Amino acid sequence: MAAAGDGGESHYREALREAFGDSSSSDSDTPAGVSPGAGRGHWRWEAVAGVRGLWLCAAFLSADEQARLLNAIQRGWFINADNQAMRFGDLPSWAVELSALIREAICVGDASAGLGAEATNEDEDACPLPSDLLWREPFFDQMIANRYRPGEGICAHVDLMRFDDGIAIVSLESACVMRFSRAEAASDTPKQGGSASESTAEVPVLLNPGSLALMSGDARYLWMHEINRKPGRQLWDGRELEQRRRTSVTLRKLLPYTD
Repeated sequence: MAAAGDGGESHYREALREAFGDSSSSDSDTPAGVSPGAGRGHWRWEAVAGVRGLWLCAAFLSADEQARLLNAIQRGWFINADNQAMRFGDLPSWAVELSALIREAICVGDASAGLGAEATNEDEDACPLPSDLLWREPFFDQMIANRYRPGEGICAHVDLMRFDDGIAIVSLESACVMRFSRAEAASDTPKQGGSASESTAEVPVLLNPGSLALMSGDARYLWMHEINRKPGRQLWDGRELEQRRRTSVTLRKLLPYTD
């Protein structure tokens, strides 16, 4: 994984302890479907097959950490029945701490299980985020928190070009399936030598509560992502996921303003 600066790991852990508390090895803190021991300090990364630059840490936050984060978001952010909150520039303290935790998970988490046989530790594809993005300052300076009722989702899109490469999505409360499709497939014109079905193929990704998804490179620029929570669309392993309220936090970096 990418190497942190001197004392980097201990610095991140100390900075995050106030917001997320001490990590626990208790099974009760483990999200459903995740083996005991997952969570902070035991991160496992998976490179999503078929979408270069898309990485998933299914057990990024323990159940206790998720509850703490939700409490921080709801305290003063989702008010007057609003279901979206944004911040540009200086982020709230909980988002700064979340950003530091993401960086720590990239630095010390295990990505070996998600690598293809041809990848090496020196390969940029062997890390969930390229080093130039991992060590930029600020890491993120734009935050959007969304709260979705059952049935509400997001249309297929590529994030605006006003944002830099490297986007993080943290999912809370309800599991969902996010689908990725090639951006050029929206034109319904197959690539030369390819079929229409190949050009419109979707790659489904399960975002369970407490998961972290990272998009960079191709995944950020060449693939659209969407969440369709209409009846019959949230299928995983042959079963339909139960739809409850879902909260997500997306962190991005603004590009410098130019005329």
